[in-house]
Amino acid sequence: MQWFGKGSGNIEDRRGMSGGGLIGGGVGIIIVILGLFFGQDLTGLVSQLPLGDAAPVEGKKGDPQDKEAQFVDGVLESTNQVWVKQFDQLGKTYEQPVLVLFSNSVQSACGNASSAVGPFYCPGDHKVYIDLSFYEELKNRFGAAGDFAQAYVIAHEVGHHVQNLLGISDKLQQARGQLSEKEYNKLSVKLELQADYFAGLWAHDAQLLKDFKLEEGDLEEALTAANAIGDDKLQKQAQGEVVPDAFTHGTSAQRVYWFKKGFESGKISDGDTFNARDL
Repeated sequence: MQWFGKGSGNIEDRRGMSGGGLIGGGVGIIIVILGLFFGQDLTGLVSQLPLGDAAPVEGKKGDPQDKEAQFVDGVLESTNQVWVKQFDQLGKTYEQPVLVLFSNSVQSACGNASSAVGPFYCPGDHKVYIDLSFYEELKNRFGAAGDFAQAYVIAHEVGHHVQNLLGISDKLQQARGQLSEKEYNKLSVKLELQADYFAGLWAHDAQLLKDFKLEEGDLEEALTAANAIGDDKLQKQAQGEVVPDAFTHGTSAQRVYWFKKGFESGKISDGDTFNARDL
């Protein structure tokens, strides 16, 4: 893909800073252990945590100088341009998120997190967090290489930000403690698949942006990444069996389907996973 040379101005670089321990005490420890065991993106669980009480930490803001960070910055800017337009059509103002680069561990408004949890979005501070070493794992462990696969990861996390701004994430918060674990997991899957849909919507609209061009094989890279981190595939690899009631992100087929649907549609209204009959 040909990506933006222009930055977003919303990158916060905390690489090399001491980030602290794990997310949200005991709950966070469980999440990190699961992340290590399954080797999966547990973003949904992180973004559903209650806010932590840690003092805010900020890193250096501005235009990053290294190529990897500049790529992330360019992708973030492309999501900003796509969602500003989409929100304009809804009669709403889009609040651009900050993306925090970190190494090993980081402190967020949701608590402290190890890089073992993978990229995540925290609704408490409206920030996306990523340790760029995750991309090596995406390539080497999951076989999902390529710049567009990397861009998909960012677009998915920004999708959670969109859900937060639109009040969609509140559905899970309101359901917490009122549903069984099985029913709550179903809502989590719907939330994650919608973020995949929003990532596909971003790819649909980004094609129309100046200085952003999809090239042959780009879409396949994103689909490979979505397929690689399905609950069924990760559970099978980790424990030799699949437990559907424990799904929190959706199957590989579901993740691919909803990303493709967003890419083909480009409309927010077509991404209502919460009322989809087959979920």
